[in-house]
Amino acid sequence: MSKTVRYLITAFFLVLSTISHGLALKEGAPERYTVKKGDTLWDISERYTDDAWQWPNIWYQNPQIKDPHLIFPGDIIGLMSIGGEMKVAVVERGMESRTVKMTPTARIEPIESAIPTIPMDAIMPFITRNRIVKRGELEGAPYILSAGGGRIMNGAGGVAYGRGDFSSGLANAYGIFRASTVYRDPITEEVLGLEAKEIGLANVISNEKDIVKLDLVKTSQQVTEGDRLLTTENRQLVTRFQPKAPDEYVDGFIISVPGGVTQIGQYSMIVINKGKRDGVSEGAVLDIMKRGEIVRDRTKEEKVRLPAEKAGQMMVFRAYEKLSYALVVKATRALNVGDQVRSPF
Repeated sequence: MSKTVRYLITAFFLVLSTISHGLALKEGAPERYTVKKGDTLWDISERYTDDAWQWPNIWYQNPQIKDPHLIFPGDIIGLMSIGGEMKVAVVERGMESRTVKMTPTARIEPIESAIPTIPMDAIMPFITRNRIVKRGELEGAPYILSAGGGRIMNGAGGVAYGRGDFSSGLANAYGIFRASTVYRDPITEEVLGLEAKEIGLANVISNEKDIVKLDLVKTSQQVTEGDRLLTTENRQLVTRFQPKAPDEYVDGFIISVPGGVTQIGQYSMIVINKGKRDGVSEGAVLDIMKRGEIVRDRTKEEKVRLPAEKAGQMMVFRAYEKLSYALVVKATRALNVGDQVRSPF
Protein backbone atom coordinates (compact mmCIF):
# COMPACT_ATOMS: atom_id res chain seq x y z
CA MET A 1 0.00 0.00 0.00
CA SER A 2 1.46 3.39 -1.01
CA LYS A 3 2.06 6.23 1.44
CA THR A 4 -0.55 8.34 -0.34
CA VAL A 5 -3.25 5.68 0.04
CA ARG A 6 -2.34 5.15 3.71
CA TYR A 7 -2.53 8.90 4.27
CA LEU A 8 -5.96 9.20 2.64
CA ILE A 9 -7.33 6.30 4.67
CA THR A 10 -5.93 7.74 7.90
CA ALA A 11 -7.25 11.22 7.09
CA PHE A 12 -10.69 9.77 6.32
CA PHE A 13 -10.94 8.01 9.68
CA LEU A 14 -9.57 11.10 11.44
CA VAL A 15 -12.35 13.20 9.92
CA LEU A 16 -14.97 10.61 10.93
CA SER A 17 -13.60 10.53 14.47
CA THR A 18 -13.62 14.32 14.72
CA ILE A 19 -17.18 14.56 13.40
CA SER A 20 -18.45 11.81 15.67
CA HIS A 21 -16.74 12.64 18.92
CA GLY A 22 -15.27 16.12 18.56
CA LEU A 23 -11.64 16.94 19.23
CA ALA A 24 -10.61 15.98 22.74
CA LEU A 25 -9.95 18.82 25.15
CA LYS A 26 -6.75 18.71 27.15
CA GLU A 27 -7.11 17.63 30.75
CA GLY A 28 -6.98 20.71 32.98
CA ALA A 29 -7.98 23.09 30.15
CA PRO A 30 -8.86 26.46 31.74
CA GLU A 31 -12.55 27.28 32.10
CA ARG A 32 -11.69 30.94 31.49
CA TYR A 33 -8.70 32.62 29.88
CA THR A 34 -8.18 36.35 29.27
CA VAL A 35 -6.41 37.04 25.99
CA LYS A 36 -3.22 39.08 26.34
CA LYS A 37 -1.26 41.15 23.86
CA GLY A 38 1.32 38.88 22.26
CA ASP A 39 -0.91 35.80 22.37
CA THR A 40 -1.54 33.84 19.19
CA LEU A 41 -4.38 31.52 18.26
CA TRP A 42 -1.89 28.67 18.19
CA ASP A 43 -0.75 29.40 21.77
CA ILE A 44 -4.32 29.62 23.05
CA SER A 45 -5.32 26.45 21.21
CA GLU A 46 -2.48 24.53 22.88
CA ARG A 47 -4.01 25.42 26.24
CA TYR A 48 -7.10 23.47 25.25
CA THR A 49 -5.94 20.61 23.01
CA ASP A 50 -2.84 18.61 22.13
CA ASP A 51 -3.73 18.93 18.44
CA ALA A 52 -3.52 22.72 18.15
CA TRP A 53 -3.64 22.70 14.36
CA GLN A 54 -7.16 21.28 14.54
CA TRP A 55 -8.43 24.10 16.74
CA PRO A 56 -11.32 24.99 14.36
CA ASN A 57 -12.94 21.69 15.42
CA ILE A 58 -13.30 22.82 19.03
CA TRP A 59 -13.89 26.52 18.36
CA TYR A 60 -17.46 27.77 18.51
CA GLN A 61 -18.01 30.98 16.58
CA ASN A 62 -20.90 32.51 18.48
CA PRO A 63 -23.09 34.25 15.86
CA GLN A 64 -24.37 36.65 18.52
CA ILE A 65 -20.89 38.15 18.90
CA LYS A 66 -19.71 40.70 16.36
CA ASP A 67 -16.73 39.38 14.38
CA PRO A 68 -16.63 36.02 16.24
CA HIS A 69 -13.61 34.93 14.17
CA LEU A 70 -11.52 37.84 15.48
CA ILE A 71 -9.97 37.59 18.95
CA PHE A 72 -8.59 40.66 20.71
CA PRO A 73 -6.52 41.31 23.85
CA GLY A 74 -8.91 41.55 26.80
CA ASP A 75 -11.42 39.08 25.38
CA ILE A 76 -12.30 36.22 27.70
CA ILE A 77 -12.14 32.70 26.25
CA GLY A 78 -14.10 29.97 27.99
CA LEU A 79 -15.58 26.49 27.78
CA MET A 80 -19.21 26.12 26.73
CA SER A 81 -21.48 23.11 26.29
CA ILE A 82 -22.83 23.26 22.73
CA GLY A 83 -25.09 20.41 21.62
CA GLY A 84 -23.78 18.20 24.39
CA GLU A 85 -20.12 18.82 23.45
CA MET A 86 -17.62 21.10 25.15
CA LYS A 87 -16.49 23.89 22.87
CA VAL A 88 -14.14 26.87 23.24
CA ALA A 89 -15.70 30.27 22.58
CA VAL A 90 -15.47 33.98 23.33
CA VAL A 91 -17.69 34.42 26.38
CA GLU A 92 -17.02 38.12 26.90
CA ARG A 93 -15.60 40.86 24.72
CA GLY A 94 -12.90 43.20 26.04
CA MET A 95 -12.55 46.91 25.33
CA GLU A 96 -10.01 46.36 22.53
CA SER A 97 -12.56 44.53 20.38
CA ARG A 98 -15.05 47.37 20.79
CA THR A 99 -12.54 49.93 19.47
CA VAL A 100 -12.41 50.65 15.76
CA LYS A 101 -8.95 51.69 14.58
CA MET A 102 -8.53 53.72 11.43
CA THR A 103 -5.44 53.14 9.34
CA PRO A 104 -4.26 54.84 6.12
CA THR A 105 -3.51 51.49 4.51
CA ALA A 106 -5.80 48.52 4.09
CA ARG A 107 -3.32 45.91 2.99
CA ILE A 108 -3.17 43.93 6.22
CA GLU A 109 -6.16 41.67 6.71
CA PRO A 110 -8.03 41.48 9.00
CA ILE A 111 -8.10 44.14 11.76
CA GLU A 112 -4.58 44.91 12.87
CA SER A 113 -5.16 44.61 16.63
CA ALA A 114 -6.74 41.15 16.45
CA ILE A 115 -4.36 38.42 17.58
CA PRO A 116 -2.82 36.44 14.71
CA THR A 117 -2.66 32.67 14.25
CA ILE A 118 1.14 32.65 14.59
CA PRO A 119 3.67 35.37 15.61
CA MET A 120 3.65 37.82 12.71
CA ASP A 121 6.79 39.66 13.82
CA ALA A 122 8.75 36.45 13.23
CA ILE A 123 7.58 35.98 9.65
CA MET A 124 6.89 39.51 8.37
CA PRO A 125 10.39 40.10 6.94
CA PHE A 126 10.06 36.94 4.85
CA ILE A 127 6.64 38.00 3.58
CA THR A 128 7.56 41.55 2.65
CA ARG A 129 11.28 41.48 1.82
CA ASN A 130 12.01 38.08 0.31
CA ARG A 131 10.81 36.72 -2.99
CA ILE A 132 11.37 33.45 -4.83
CA VAL A 133 12.00 33.93 -8.54
CA LYS A 134 12.43 31.51 -11.40
CA ARG A 135 15.77 30.77 -13.03
CA GLY A 136 16.74 33.64 -15.32
CA GLU A 137 14.08 36.03 -14.00
CA LEU A 138 16.50 38.10 -11.94
CA GLU A 139 19.27 38.05 -14.54
CA GLY A 140 16.88 39.39 -17.18
CA ALA A 141 15.45 42.17 -15.01
CA PRO A 142 16.50 45.84 -15.29
CA TYR A 143 19.51 46.70 -13.14
CA ILE A 144 21.15 49.57 -11.28
CA LEU A 145 23.45 51.28 -13.77
CA SER A 146 24.77 53.92 -11.41
CA ALA A 147 24.17 54.70 -7.77
CA GLY A 148 24.18 58.41 -8.66
CA GLY A 149 26.69 61.20 -8.36
CA GLY A 150 29.44 59.02 -9.76
CA ARG A 151 29.28 56.69 -6.76
CA ILE A 152 29.12 52.92 -6.96
CA MET A 153 26.78 52.68 -3.96
CA ASN A 154 24.04 54.77 -2.42
CA GLY A 155 21.33 54.73 0.27
CA ALA A 156 17.90 56.11 1.13
CA GLY A 157 17.42 59.72 0.13
CA GLY A 158 19.81 59.42 -2.79
CA VAL A 159 19.34 59.10 -6.53
CA ALA A 160 20.24 56.15 -8.74
CA TYR A 161 19.90 55.23 -12.40
CA GLY A 162 18.53 51.98 -13.73
CA ARG A 163 18.79 50.44 -17.16
CA GLY A 164 16.87 47.66 -18.86
CA ASP A 165 14.01 46.62 -21.09
CA PHE A 166 10.94 48.63 -20.08
CA SER A 167 9.01 47.93 -23.29
CA SER A 168 6.31 46.01 -21.40
CA GLY A 169 5.52 49.14 -19.40
CA LEU A 170 7.22 51.43 -16.93
CA ALA A 171 6.11 51.11 -13.31
CA ASN A 172 5.88 54.00 -10.86
CA ALA A 173 8.04 52.17 -8.33
CA TYR A 174 10.45 49.24 -8.22
CA GLY A 175 11.81 47.01 -5.53
CA ILE A 176 15.59 46.73 -5.53
CA PHE A 177 16.70 43.12 -5.18
CA ARG A 178 19.90 41.14 -4.82
CA ALA A 179 20.38 37.43 -5.50
CA SER A 180 20.65 35.42 -2.30
CA THR A 181 20.26 31.63 -2.13
CA VAL A 182 19.68 29.06 -4.86
CA TYR A 183 17.47 26.31 -3.43
CA ARG A 184 17.85 22.77 -4.76
CA ASP A 185 16.00 19.58 -3.98
CA PRO A 186 18.26 17.44 -1.76
CA ILE A 187 17.24 14.26 -3.57
CA THR A 188 16.78 15.19 -7.24
CA GLU A 189 19.06 18.28 -7.34
CA GLU A 190 16.28 20.13 -9.16
CA VAL A 191 16.53 23.91 -8.84
CA LEU A 192 13.46 24.88 -6.81
CA GLY A 193 13.96 28.63 -6.97
CA LEU A 194 16.24 31.56 -6.37
CA GLU A 195 15.73 33.70 -3.29
CA ALA A 196 15.84 37.38 -4.15
CA LYS A 197 16.35 39.61 -1.12
CA GLU A 198 14.81 43.07 -1.21
CA ILE A 199 17.26 45.76 -0.15
CA GLY A 200 15.28 48.85 -1.06
CA LEU A 201 12.40 50.61 -2.75
CA ALA A 202 12.67 53.30 -5.41
CA ASN A 203 10.22 55.64 -7.14
CA VAL A 204 10.68 56.50 -10.81
CA ILE A 205 11.45 60.20 -11.30
CA SER A 206 11.91 60.23 -15.07
CA ASN A 207 12.99 58.04 -17.96
CA GLU A 208 14.71 58.36 -21.31
CA LYS A 209 14.79 55.36 -23.66
CA ASP A 210 16.12 52.43 -21.61
CA ILE A 211 17.37 54.46 -18.63
CA VAL A 212 15.31 55.53 -15.63
CA LYS A 213 16.13 57.99 -12.87
CA LEU A 214 15.21 56.66 -9.44
CA ASP A 215 14.53 58.23 -6.05
CA LEU A 216 15.74 55.80 -3.35
CA VAL A 217 12.81 55.91 -0.91
CA LYS A 218 14.10 53.35 1.59
CA THR A 219 17.02 50.94 1.81
CA SER A 220 18.12 48.25 4.23
CA GLN A 221 21.56 48.02 2.62
CA GLN A 222 23.65 50.21 0.34
CA VAL A 223 22.38 50.02 -3.24
CA THR A 224 25.17 49.02 -5.63
CA GLU A 225 25.69 48.73 -9.36
CA GLY A 226 24.21 45.49 -10.67
CA ASP A 227 21.35 45.25 -8.16
CA ARG A 228 18.13 44.27 -9.94
CA LEU A 229 14.78 46.07 -10.28
CA LEU A 230 11.53 44.13 -9.93
CA THR A 231 8.02 45.56 -9.93
CA THR A 232 6.53 45.79 -6.46
CA GLU A 233 3.95 43.22 -5.40
CA ASN A 234 0.55 44.54 -4.33
CA ARG A 235 -0.40 41.60 -2.10
CA GLN A 236 -2.65 41.50 0.89
CA LEU A 237 -0.69 40.42 3.93
CA VAL A 238 -2.58 37.53 5.49
CA THR A 239 -2.30 37.53 9.28
CA ARG A 240 -4.78 34.77 10.11
CA PHE A 241 -3.89 31.41 8.64
CA GLN A 242 -6.37 28.55 8.75
CA PRO A 243 -4.44 25.52 10.07
CA LYS A 244 -5.03 22.49 7.88
CA ALA A 245 -3.49 19.32 6.53
CA PRO A 246 -2.04 19.59 3.01
CA ASP A 247 -4.36 18.77 0.11
CA GLU A 248 -2.15 15.79 -0.78
CA TYR A 249 0.22 13.56 1.14
CA VAL A 250 3.50 15.43 1.60
CA ASP A 251 6.85 13.87 2.38
CA GLY A 252 9.77 16.27 2.14
CA PHE A 253 12.70 17.86 3.93
CA ILE A 254 13.88 21.03 5.63
CA ILE A 255 16.37 22.39 3.09
CA SER A 256 17.45 25.68 4.66
CA VAL A 257 17.27 28.00 7.63
CA PRO A 258 17.37 31.65 6.49
CA GLY A 259 20.03 33.69 8.23
CA GLY A 260 22.64 30.94 8.44
CA VAL A 261 21.35 29.50 11.72
CA THR A 262 22.22 25.82 12.21
CA GLN A 263 20.04 24.91 15.20
CA ILE A 264 16.28 25.07 14.72
CA GLY A 265 13.78 25.56 17.54
CA GLN A 266 10.31 26.97 18.13
CA TYR A 267 9.53 30.03 15.96
CA SER A 268 12.54 29.40 13.72
CA MET A 269 12.10 30.14 10.02
CA ILE A 270 12.67 27.22 7.67
CA VAL A 271 12.45 26.45 3.96
CA ILE A 272 11.03 23.11 2.78
CA ASN A 273 11.32 21.46 -0.63
CA LYS A 274 7.56 21.22 -1.17
CA GLY A 275 5.23 23.83 -2.66
CA LYS A 276 1.95 24.39 -4.47
CA ARG A 277 2.60 21.68 -7.02
CA ASP A 278 2.78 19.22 -4.11
CA GLY A 279 -0.53 20.31 -2.56
CA VAL A 280 1.04 22.72 -0.05
CA SER A 281 -0.59 26.10 0.55
CA GLU A 282 -0.57 28.82 3.21
CA GLY A 283 -1.72 27.41 6.55
CA ALA A 284 -0.62 23.84 5.81
CA VAL A 285 0.68 22.07 8.92
CA LEU A 286 3.32 19.36 8.70
CA ASP A 287 4.96 17.15 11.30
CA ILE A 288 8.74 17.43 11.61
CA MET A 289 10.40 14.05 11.93
CA LYS A 290 13.85 13.63 13.45
CA ARG A 291 15.95 11.07 11.61
CA GLY A 292 16.61 7.98 13.66
CA GLU A 293 20.12 7.09 14.78
CA ILE A 294 22.25 4.60 12.89
CA VAL A 295 22.92 1.60 15.15
CA ARG A 296 24.75 -1.62 14.66
CA ASP A 297 22.73 -4.83 14.48
CA ARG A 298 25.09 -7.24 16.21
CA THR A 299 22.96 -10.20 15.26
CA LYS A 300 23.20 -9.60 11.53
CA GLU A 301 26.45 -7.67 11.74
CA GLU A 302 25.15 -4.66 9.83
CA LYS A 303 24.25 -1.02 10.39
CA VAL A 304 20.59 0.03 10.34
CA ARG A 305 18.82 3.34 10.83
CA LEU A 306 16.12 3.51 13.50
CA PRO A 307 12.67 4.88 12.51
CA ALA A 308 12.16 8.64 12.47
CA GLU A 309 10.41 10.18 15.47
CA LYS A 310 8.12 13.20 15.61
CA ALA A 311 10.03 16.17 17.02
CA GLY A 312 7.85 19.15 16.14
CA GLN A 313 5.34 20.82 13.85
CA MET A 314 5.53 23.61 11.31
CA MET A 315 3.05 25.84 9.50
CA VAL A 316 3.53 27.17 5.98
CA PHE A 317 3.03 30.94 5.73
CA ARG A 318 4.13 31.45 2.13
CA ALA A 319 3.97 28.80 -0.56
CA TYR A 320 5.62 29.01 -3.96
CA GLU A 321 5.36 26.55 -6.83
CA LYS A 322 8.26 24.29 -5.76
CA LEU A 323 9.13 25.31 -2.19
CA SER A 324 7.64 27.02 0.85
CA TYR A 325 8.60 29.24 3.77
CA ALA A 326 7.37 27.88 7.10
CA LEU A 327 7.49 28.65 10.82
CA VAL A 328 8.29 26.00 13.42
CA VAL A 329 5.33 26.28 15.81
CA LYS A 330 6.36 23.41 18.07
CA ALA A 331 9.68 21.74 18.78
CA THR A 332 10.36 19.05 21.38
CA ARG A 333 13.96 18.51 20.27
CA ALA A 334 16.64 20.48 18.44
CA LEU A 335 15.95 20.28 14.71
CA ASN A 336 18.30 20.48 11.75
CA VAL A 337 18.44 20.98 8.01
CA GLY A 338 17.75 17.58 6.46
CA ASP A 339 15.04 16.59 8.92
CA GLN A 340 11.95 15.12 7.32
CA VAL A 341 8.59 16.92 7.10
CA ARG A 342 5.39 15.03 6.35
CA SER A 343 1.61 15.26 6.54
CA PRO A 344 0.26 14.95 10.09
CA PHE A 345 -1.48 11.74 11.14
